[in-house]
Amino acid sequence: MPLPPRERFLSCLHQRSADRPSVGNAVSAATVHLMDETGCPFPDAHLDPDVMVGLAASSHEILGYDTIAPVFSVQHEAAALGCEVDWGRRDLMPDVVGRKYARADEIAIPPDFLSDSACVVVLEALRKLRARYPDVALVGKVFGPWTLGYHLFGVEPFLMMTLDDPPQVRRILDTLKEVAVVFAAAQFEAGADAMTLADHATGDLVSGKMYEDFLQPVHCELARRIDGPIILHICGDTADRLGAISRTGFECFHFDSKVPAARAREIVRAEGLLDDGRFRITLMGNINNPETLLRGSPDDVRREVEECLRQDIEIIGPECAVPLTTPTENLQAITEAVEDR
Repeated sequence: MPLPPRERFLSCLHQRSADRPSVGNAVSAATVHLMDETGCPFPDAHLDPDVMVGLAASSHEILGYDTIAPVFSVQHEAAALGCEVDWGRRDLMPDVVGRKYARADEIAIPPDFLSDSACVVVLEALRKLRARYPDVALVGKVFGPWTLGYHLFGVEPFLMMTLDDPPQVRRILDTLKEVAVVFAAAQFEAGADAMTLADHATGDLVSGKMYEDFLQPVHCELARRIDGPIILHICGDTADRLGAISRTGFECFHFDSKVPAARAREIVRAEGLLDDGRFRITLMGNINNPETLLRGSPDDVRREVEECLRQDIEIIGPECAVPLTTPTENLQAITEAVEDR
């Protein structure tokens, strides 16, 4: 008998037996087509919990995924930390447009951080979704200190600091990691089953050595301190740090198509097994966004899904937040291909 979606997702997340691999979304599967179909558009879906619920639920109701992930934007924490945010429009994601910090000692995490409307909307949406979908997996989302460094300091200034003032970067990471701990705990309490930790130390900007030097120790600490399963998301080619990621203690890594499924499985297998016989980390992904999902056909999607199935990828889904004009039939083809295996 088919498992309920929540049970299937959590079984695959923890590498337990399931009726089939799970299909899930760790970041955002929102598109303008789904906004039109649900009547729940951006920017309201970032700011109103009922609109957020309506659009998020389309991942399960329309796409057939085992998951619902209600956080579409990358800017909720930045807004709650006092940055001015342009919440975008129907076809444009939000962005920080206001002030940015220059030094670690300027960062102030408000004591009422979770009471800010940018956090409240996420927590309220999760509570509503939990009540409405008890048998569907809810995936919350927080941003790690490296991503928050980009948002609060600017990408180029923050990366230059890694060269010019490494101790300053370490102080920034040490301060901002608390945001992820606090917001993740609140989302789990609101009903999330798993938490995406998006921390964009992408291979295009950050070397594997930089990841191990600056960020892996922080990730190990977050894995210990956040009480619930964590899905780490990093875009780009992460093959040079996947071994280190598998040793953080995170339950799952959501990986990009720039790392072929066979290569990701090879790296994780080389890290050896835990005492209970599981791999050190579960793999989630990695269907290509810009070519396959956005511009390809359902048959193109099926071919990539079949490769993930050959490599025993536990949870299959888009590699990152999908382009806003992605055809619905291509997103549905992921589910259909897994169900037809």
